[in-house]
Amino acid sequence: MAEQSATAKRPVKKPAPKKKTAKKAKKLGPIERARRFVRRVLFLGVFACVAFALLWTLLYAVINPPTTPYMISEGRRLGGVEREWVAMDDIAPVMARSAVAAEDANFCLHWGLDVTAIQAAVERGRGGASTISQQVVKNVFLWHGRSWARKAIEALWTPLSEAVWSKRRIVEIYLNVAEFDEGVFGVQAAARHYFGVDASDLSATQAARLAAILPSPKNRSASNPSTFTRNRAASIRSGAATIAADGRAACFEG
Repeated sequence: MAEQSATAKRPVKKPAPKKKTAKKAKKLGPIERARRFVRRVLFLGVFACVAFALLWTLLYAVINPPTTPYMISEGRRLGGVEREWVAMDDIAPVMARSAVAAEDANFCLHWGLDVTAIQAAVERGRGGASTISQQVVKNVFLWHGRSWARKAIEALWTPLSEAVWSKRRIVEIYLNVAEFDEGVFGVQAAARHYFGVDASDLSATQAARLAAILPSPKNRSASNPSTFTRNRAASIRSGAATIAADGRAACFEG
């Protein structure tokens, strides 16, 4: 009993209060707050631009582009343009092959940017090497003219368009927005303008001549070709037959 009373009289030790180890966060200064605000705005801006580009590209996967910035500009300058959209099924297959042979023979082999052609152009100290995919992005979404800003946007947007659109769709859009003469846009308007036929009825020679005036349609004529244009058309006609035979036209003819 004595032991029990002694134990009962012992004072109970209270647990020592825990020491506060977490320090209160220091308040951010005005400069750091400004930096965080700018970073947040930039991030949201980049995200909004990417989302906008993606939605616009997805839209044109199912809807034909009603116009382009360059068409609008030329329409204002000339008082109107000639243009009529035609589906890929209503374009002579040799026209598609001719355009690809003329502008981007390896179209079916790359993902939008032809790295080999770009390296070759850089080594020659020349520009160019734009693929059909790049030209479509420039014609449909961007502005004409030489600038690093436009080329940078084009280089980023082209793989996106390749991921969203089929190769056949890219060629279809290309043939419907390309300029073939002053104020003449698209292969249907060009076929009627130069030869008085529909795009579906173009012969191999006519298709090659239309492809031969690209990318300088204002300085060349498909119906009254110069010696240079005739020779270029002959080369394009041969190239169109070659890519049909070796399979480099399969991605847009299926």
